[in-house]
Amino acid sequence: MPDLKMTAAEMVADARTRIEEIDTDTLLARLGDPDLVIVDIRDVRERARTGFIPGSVHAPRGMLEFWVDPDSPYHREVFAQEGKRYVLHCASGWRSALAADTLRMMGFEVSHLRDGFTDWVARGGPVEMPKDG
Repeated sequence: MPDLKMTAAEMVADARTRIEEIDTDTLLARLGDPDLVIVDIRDVRERARTGFIPGSVHAPRGMLEFWVDPDSPYHREVFAQEGKRYVLHCASGWRSALAADTLRMMGFEVSHLRDGFTDWVARGGPVEMPKDG
């Protein structure tokens, strides 16, 4: 096994010193705000299995930087909306912390849901299941 210079947990803790974190209750209170874009960075299989926050945009973690970058051939217009506040989430807040830090380095204003979708569900946040077919 390689001798890591930094563990994944340490990377997340380090990222959290530089990013804005939002707790679940705050995001629940803002659900439905037209100026808020909730971005689910989980794998498509996670969304299919556990559902998603209603109205959230799916942007897989592996494509996020490319979808945000207006110079990328993969750019998505959802990330070019003026006056919107973007909040990333994953299952537990680790991937979204790293992703938020990366987007911050790119100059994109973003925050993340500190405790993730798991806490969202535990606190009774609404969940929509994907439609079959």
